[in-house]
Amino acid sequence: KAMLLLKKKRYQEQLLDKTENQISNLERMVQDIEFTQIEMKVIEGLKIGNECLNKMHQVMSIEEVERIIGETQDAVEYQRQIDEILAGSLTEEDEEAILEELNAITQEQVELPEVPSEPLPEKTPEASPVKNRPKAELVAAS
Repeated sequence: KAMLLLKKKRYQEQLLDKTENQISNLERMVQDIEFTQIEMKVIEGLKIGNECLNKMHQVMSIEEVERIIGETQDAVEYQRQIDEILAGSLTEEDEEAILEELNAITQEQVELPEVPSEPLPEKTPEASPVKNRPKAELVAAS
């Protein structure tokens, strides 16, 4: 009878080991399936991203991008020139031209209107009537 119980115990231990191995295999398979699903999502995302890039490449060519960049650089340069002019950073040639124009203006005989010799009449300020306004009363909040 003891021999039979030992055989039964041994059989159940082997069955338990097999079951544990099967459970371990199942868990590994589940992990592999989950990882494969994640890989599939990544691949699908890459596929969609690639399609979007291809559509963008169809819409915009390299030449067009270079043209836009060139126009932008030209506009920035033009704006920089405007900023320099507005900031008053003039070249020596500009300074000389301005001085020549100033000299030409000051050399001209400009006829100014005659200034009256009699003194200006003095104005006396009239007293303006002050309106009495009723003062606002403060009311306590209730």
